[in-house]
Amino acid sequence: MTVRAASTVLVGRQPELAVLREALARARGGDPTTVLVGGEAGVGKTRLIEEFGAHVAAAGARLLVGHCLELGEAGLPFAPFAAALRDVLRHDGPTVFAGYEAEFARLLPELARMPAGAAAPAGPALADTPRGYLFDLVADLFRRIAEERPLVLVIEDLHWADRSTRDLIGFLVRAARATRLLVVCTYRTDELHRGHPLRPFLAELDRVRGVDRIELGRLDHDGTAAVLADLLGAEPAARAVDDVHDRTQGNPFFIEELAAAGGPIGCATIPETLRDLLLARVDRLTEPAQRVLRIAAAGGTRFAHQLLAEVAGLPEAELEDALRAAVAGQLVVADPDGDYEFRHALVREAVHDDLLPGEHARLHARYAAAIEAQPHLVAAGRAPAEIAHHWYAAHDHPRALTAARVAAAAAAERYAYAEQSRLLERVLELWELVPDAADRLGMDHLRVLEETLTAAVTAGDLGRALTLTRAALAEVDSTAEPLRAAALLDQRGRLLALLGKSDGAAELREAYRLAAGAPGGADRLGVLADIAAHLMKVDPGEAASVAAEAMAGAAEIGSTDLALLPTRIAVLHRTEDTPDLGLAELRRVEARARAAGDSRALVSALVFLSDVLYELGRYAESEEAAAAGVSEARRVGISRSIGAYLLSNRAEALIALGRWDEADDTCAEAARIDPPGMTGLHWLQLRAGLRLARAHPGADELVGRALAFLGRPYLWPNHRLPLHELRVEAALAADDKVEAVRAACAALADAHLADRPREGWPVLHVAARAAVLAGDAALAGEVSALAAVLPVRHPAERAHRAQVAAILTGPGAGGEALGAWRSAVAQWRETGQPYPLARALLGLAEAAAAAGERDEVAAAVREAAEVADRLGATPLGEQVATLARRVGLRGTGRPGPDLLTSREREVLRLVAEGHSNSRIAERLFISPKTASVHVSRIIAKLDVTNRVEAAALAHRLGLLDPPPPAPTQRRAAAARSGRIVSDGRS
Repeated sequence: MTVRAASTVLVGRQPELAVLREALARARGGDPTTVLVGGEAGVGKTRLIEEFGAHVAAAGARLLVGHCLELGEAGLPFAPFAAALRDVLRHDGPTVFAGYEAEFARLLPELARMPAGAAAPAGPALADTPRGYLFDLVADLFRRIAEERPLVLVIEDLHWADRSTRDLIGFLVRAARATRLLVVCTYRTDELHRGHPLRPFLAELDRVRGVDRIELGRLDHDGTAAVLADLLGAEPAARAVDDVHDRTQGNPFFIEELAAAGGPIGCATIPETLRDLLLARVDRLTEPAQRVLRIAAAGGTRFAHQLLAEVAGLPEAELEDALRAAVAGQLVVADPDGDYEFRHALVREAVHDDLLPGEHARLHARYAAAIEAQPHLVAAGRAPAEIAHHWYAAHDHPRALTAARVAAAAAAERYAYAEQSRLLERVLELWELVPDAADRLGMDHLRVLEETLTAAVTAGDLGRALTLTRAALAEVDSTAEPLRAAALLDQRGRLLALLGKSDGAAELREAYRLAAGAPGGADRLGVLADIAAHLMKVDPGEAASVAAEAMAGAAEIGSTDLALLPTRIAVLHRTEDTPDLGLAELRRVEARARAAGDSRALVSALVFLSDVLYELGRYAESEEAAAAGVSEARRVGISRSIGAYLLSNRAEALIALGRWDEADDTCAEAARIDPPGMTGLHWLQLRAGLRLARAHPGADELVGRALAFLGRPYLWPNHRLPLHELRVEAALAADDKVEAVRAACAALADAHLADRPREGWPVLHVAARAAVLAGDAALAGEVSALAAVLPVRHPAERAHRAQVAAILTGPGAGGEALGAWRSAVAQWRETGQPYPLARALLGLAEAAAAAGERDEVAAAVREAAEVADRLGATPLGEQVATLARRVGLRGTGRPGPDLLTSREREVLRLVAEGHSNSRIAERLFISPKTASVHVSRIIAKLDVTNRVEAAALAHRLGLLDPPPPAPTQRRAAAARSGRIVSDGRS
């Protein structure tokens, strides 16, 4: 009986196929969509995509497919996009790139070799094409293609993707607004170990609107039977189904392999190990075909015919016969470009792993030599990474060393800094194995360490960078090269603080000692500038002294300001004796950076500029400056380092402006780039607070992640104090008074609170709320004492001070409380921050209710409700609605009928006086049961849990009627009016 090599039916995947079809329908309607398809190797991801691809073609949409390549840890930046763009070039011609061929040549190098006249005039030089700009061009190209008909972009084997590819995918997922684009990515779940870089990337994509995730599971027993029936062309025996299902556990690929390797019911004789299973069909090929397959396996899952011919060294006819046998055996498939691919990567892995040690090294050496001699044998741009991979696999250490260094440089040119870092790590690994490594590379070991350190920092691997500083400091001779040692110590001090391990002050001060004694010159001044900038958060006075020394030296030698921008910005923008915090100087250095074209200096200036503008209460300008900085940082590929601060600064300004959806999107962008260490805290804290204010289901998870930073040995005060604020807010949101007080006490005990008004006033604000809610007089007194000494300089700080005063005034202060809340509302209105304004309006409404100012209550409730609704601040909206009900206002804030009847008000007054139901019955001449019913209705209407809370609320909102006249007074009044009043039941 003939056994089919692959099943032709799609078994058990109809729900997943329906998800993909629905996603295509959404994309066709202009709603960009992404679907992540995960599953273990062989579970049927590619088969599902093939079936969906047929549907895409039938639906009139366009399909582009790219595969990530397995090249070890080095990876190949943007490989799947190169494949997709190659298909675009083949079908649409170079004109589709709209004159940006030079820029797209980063992804598709053959564009740079287009014949004269075939392409539009060249744009900027390849080395000048920034990554952020390139990403925008790719997104725009896909948008233009999708305008003609919906576009489906499939990225296969995402688990092998390099960071650059992941970054571009993430950019497309978020940038594809109003674009008929569907992105489908497949990945192996069994490859995702705990430290795999794809795990956090997938987790963040899960939280993006329009992203669906499909997890392909194994087939059940009936599914295995259906696949076997299709493969065998007949119903298999029940025993055979049981055996195959037990051995394969429902993995479709293993089912196919097991069935193809044996007879219709002889599968039980197949070896049990996976390797033998995968190699069983390979062993059935002729020896020449097996030999060619082994050669091909060393080249990777995909291989070009010409490259294989060069490495194999066989006559063309013999090579073609061998390939024909492999194709016929369904081990290899040919693609339209004339290249080949193993039908399943696991087959390639099994064949490759079966190579003898000598054979393994020899074949990889052949590949490396062939690609070195003829780089065109691989796709354009792949040569450096391929050569490095093959020499390393060939164990040719000298060649692997130099190839890794060349590939690292090529990765840096593509802004693939993580790949650059890994390749440089390989250089370090091989250094000890190559005696003349320094001569081959033209640099000493310390220089390689420094270069690897820089790449690791840029890539965001701060932990590894810290380790590299220790290794470099162990090698450097601080006596002979004090500036080199000082620069490394400065880096180490900064990294220690960024990782929350210490303040790094000891390292920074030692760096200054070495730099101060070093010979003068621009290099020395640059090191001093960096030390001063990093010292700023540890000891501003000492930082200013170092900065002054650097600036004086610069003036002596006539050095440009741009080299010293870190110092000028870090010190001058915090000048306390200037009303604008050094804003004017910041504007000047920004202008100088722009004029000089110094992008790093410009980004640095915009970080501090946006921060200062925020502190001054100029939120729109802050957001604008931060947005400009984000674009510039993305353009020059430094988004994960200094550019990360700009994203969180922008989100902070957007929150203040009440543009919460935009703020959340900005935080999501920050999460996508995953800023390392402390640079990743600000956006996390902001988003956690935002989600608390919106009662988002994921709020607790984000709050927990943010507060975990408090467990680190060291945090800068400007990071620590907002976390204390967040901790109190989280407790208040959970109505946990005990935890709120505990968190508030911990916050007030922070030694830096009294000298950090920007962060200190919000802490006092939430601590005051916690004190009043819990009735903690001691805590309230501590808040009041700190509020009396904490400086007040800018609009938000004045508003916080006014609201703290209003909160601490208490509900029983009558007109004094009303005046305090009116002042708080006025101050917040001046800042232009809608959310804290709405919270102050809620407090004003309660105070006005207690004072009997019904019209003022209605106006405050109406405005607060509108703000809460616009922001999506659900908890605040619920509090406003509850207050409206309690004081008898309709949902719009207009006066309505009283919430409580006159009898219920009488009962509530007696409850507030502490009477029991029996005593209330006696006083009002009603039965105890009737009194109990009244009390229950009052509790329900006031939305409280017991009579004590009802009494407290009644006092706060002025709901109590004046006491009725005594019985004798009532009789006298009735006699005067000619009525007879009975003391009986009312």
